[in-house]
Amino acid sequence: MVVIVRLTKMLRLLTPEILDTLPPNDPAARGSRRDLRVFNAVLGNDRWFGRVLPPLVRPGARVLEIGAGEGELGARLRRAGIAADGLDRAPRPTVWPTAARWHQTDALAFDGWGDYEVVIGNLILHHFDAVGLRALGEKMSAHTRVIVASELVRRRIFQRLFAALCVLVRANAVSRHDGRVSIAAGFRRDELPEQLGLDPAVWRWRVTTNWTGAYRLIAERRA
Repeated sequence: MVVIVRLTKMLRLLTPEILDTLPPNDPAARGSRRDLRVFNAVLGNDRWFGRVLPPLVRPGARVLEIGAGEGELGARLRRAGIAADGLDRAPRPTVWPTAARWHQTDALAFDGWGDYEVVIGNLILHHFDAVGLRALGEKMSAHTRVIVASELVRRRIFQRLFAALCVLVRANAVSRHDGRVSIAAGFRRDELPEQLGLDPAVWRWRVTTNWTGAYRLIAERRA
């Protein structure tokens, strides 16, 4: 007898993340942010942004990081000579450079896109549903020349690897929950540029993934 096993596609699913509901000084929130630094290091996100951005940023151009959180990535880019500003619903972080702007607002309510020709996001776009991504893409496309994003590959194998990593680093319950649902809200193939509504006649992009489960998008407006 032959048994046929059907492998069902992992559909994109958005589930509220616990960290988004916690006060910044909550012990569980502080622990989750510590874990997030470890996860970012494993994914290599900071190193990736530091490597790919310099050739994409023209002299004098300003860079906007959406979902800038505690400002660590943007501050690091600033020290490397990239004029990065931050946008987040959270207040301006203490580590944020005094010369840099901080926009405390929701990305979909932000109206200053015209000041930025490069927009970056680290583990933020998976928070948006298809409608929100399309709205965000429309806002960015009016002025933006380059979009650079690091997200997560939506595959069950990476949820299992993430669970193993959580045991290794003793991640707290918030991190274990939020990481699992973040992967379930991640992307595959060209889903992200397509859901942002990027027109292939106007934009060219490349999507790459790696063995750690990182999903990377670099989109550039055609000349």
